[in-house]
Amino acid sequence: MISQDFWKGKRVFLTGHTGFKGSWLSLWLTSLGAEVKGYALNPPTSPSLFNEAKIESIITSEIGDIRNQDKLHKSMTTFNPDILLHMAAQPLVRYSYDNPVETYEVNVIGTAKVLEVARSCSNLKAIVNITTDKCYENDSRKEGYIETDSMGGYDPYSSSKGCAELVTSTYRRSFLQEQGIGIASVRAGNVIGGGDWADDRLIPDILRSFEKNESVIIRNPKATRPWQHVLEPLSGYLILLEKLYKNQGKYAEGWNFGPNEQDVQPVDWILDKMTLKWPDSHWSLDKNANPHEADFLKLNITKVKLKLGWKPVWELSYTLERIIDWHRAWLNKENMQAVCLAEIEEYTRDMNNENR
Repeated sequence: MISQDFWKGKRVFLTGHTGFKGSWLSLWLTSLGAEVKGYALNPPTSPSLFNEAKIESIITSEIGDIRNQDKLHKSMTTFNPDILLHMAAQPLVRYSYDNPVETYEVNVIGTAKVLEVARSCSNLKAIVNITTDKCYENDSRKEGYIETDSMGGYDPYSSSKGCAELVTSTYRRSFLQEQGIGIASVRAGNVIGGGDWADDRLIPDILRSFEKNESVIIRNPKATRPWQHVLEPLSGYLILLEKLYKNQGKYAEGWNFGPNEQDVQPVDWILDKMTLKWPDSHWSLDKNANPHEADFLKLNITKVKLKLGWKPVWELSYTLERIIDWHRAWLNKENMQAVCLAEIEEYTRDMNNENR
């Protein structure tokens, strides 16, 4: 359960608020009554959920680079948050092959700078650092990774997120726990939902091709991932943060948020479902050579089910329906802030029914 009483009036500093997940989280937090300040670069895509849902109208937004420690320090300490969510990142695998140094600067050094500034915030009680399921050393195991498995990563992006996990652990043990600040890291699967226009991501690529009546070109149709609607992990972050805020020591560790096992599916399964929902659509195989990406990835979510009482709500087939409905609403020029808030309300209602 997500407690509106807890979140009402909480001051939340959110890095990466202009991104896909950050925009959804900004909407959810403000709907709960939180006071949100975002700090991030300009939206990474055009169009963007940040602009389409008019996020700047509901939060305090500052454009800045987390690598600029002086500017970040002024922004965060002036706001003096109760809670910090660190989402700002370079999030793309293929981009990391072309820009490895930038990827490490943002994801590793940027994380260190965020946590260093956080030490100066007198009201701060809880931090969640958002990394990725790809932070684990991937050996294509079928049983799923648990939170104590080794960090690693073949590509620069995955490796940088493994490094960010180590930075988080070091700041927890060396500094933050002594200050009474609880810090947890969260590792979500392949997050999908309406409002994602990023390059080199499956769902945005599919929808762009649908719009143009073109064949969807796929690199690796058998690549299997833990797909989940964006609201699934975000709900887990909110539940975790409340517990972390109230009991810093007990929940200050790593957590996996992923789908149920039946929703760990290959790319061609996703394509077959979505082409059925979009008339005259089809897909084909990209025969060009592509950089290495893991063929199989799954998270073990036993820990969050037992210790947080969190579990997935929406099945993958329904998630894909919601994405297509969202995208059609956008094409029809509907009020996308209202569409997003209605989707959050629906998800919350379904989550509460599941708990009952």
